Amino acid sequence: ALGALPYGRPAGGREFTSDYGSANVGAVAPVHASYAYDPRVSVILLPSNVGKRKAQIAAIRRSFGDLVLNVDSDTEIAPDVVSKLVRKMQDPAVGAAMGQLTASNRSDSWLTRLIDMEYWLACNEERAAQTRFGAVMCCCGPCAMYRRSALMLLLDQYETQFFRGKPSDFGEDRHLTILMLKAGFRTEYVPDAIAATVVPDKLLPYLRQQLRWARSTYRDTLLGLHLLPGLDRYLTLDVLGQNLGPLLLAISSIAALAQLALTGSVPWWTGLTILAMTMARCSVAALRAGELRFLGFALHTPINIFLLLPMKAYALCTLS
Repeated sequence: ALGALPYGRPAGGREFTSDYGSANVGAVAPVHASYAYDPRVSVILLPSNVGKRKAQIAAIRRSFGDLVLNVDSDTEIAPDVVSKLVRKMQDPAVGAAMGQLTASNRSDSWLTRLIDMEYWLACNEERAAQTRFGAVMCCCGPCAMYRRSALMLLLDQYETQFFRGKPSDFGEDRHLTILMLKAGFRTEYVPDAIAATVVPDKLLPYLRQQLRWARSTYRDTLLGLHLLPGLDRYLTLDVLGQNLGPLLLAISSIAALAQLALTGSVPWWTGLTILAMTMARCSVAALRAGELRFLGFALHTPINIFLLLPMKAYALCTLS
């Protein structure tokens, strides 16, 4: 759903709900019918499954307001999200702004609880630090507002993204953010604009999601490297840390396993170092959030080492 909003009148915006040709479109037909006579809502049904990017573009081209709010179909936004994002977008230098994401199904399983904490850390540590220096590197799709005039300038580039000669069909959010930064706009994070989205409750769907995101990160990091000299030096450090950190952790883990296999000695120092860093990070998060549950995010470390790191290596080898 994308709403085109005039400045100062968020409630008067027009909503365009664009379906990308999904197989279960009949399931939401009653919802479409209930809004059929509402002049504020237009439903765009595309004839075939063309993907999220084409659906976005179809709605953006039909829009006519100053701002465009992108909300994924599995996301609910708080009543004050629009007004808070609009307030941030009053600055003409800002091209995009994202809200804070939470897991709407947090209580479903141990995995959804971990993902909810992962989202909090990604928003309130990573994005919060990036916005301090004027450039959030990825405005997440579940809740992101864009300046329509900038979008119209960038749509052709967005629509025709290729990687190694093939059209790109994932990583929409990160690529659109990179294009905004390339055009000279700032991108911001608004922590009190809360959006709740459905997250994977089983390990396999979670790993598939992370595989897509890892490929997108690698692709757009390569595309965005030339932007870094024009941004704050902290952002260069941040990008290097996000990409080299997992590599260093993987090398440490492989070296520890090699020591165990070749010498039979337990690599205590490696294990204790990883444990100490994990607990330091979780303790800081628990202190900042005021919630002891963040100490439990330590359980994400073995998932990261034994599942996500190999998956990221696979993503790097299969970028195209």
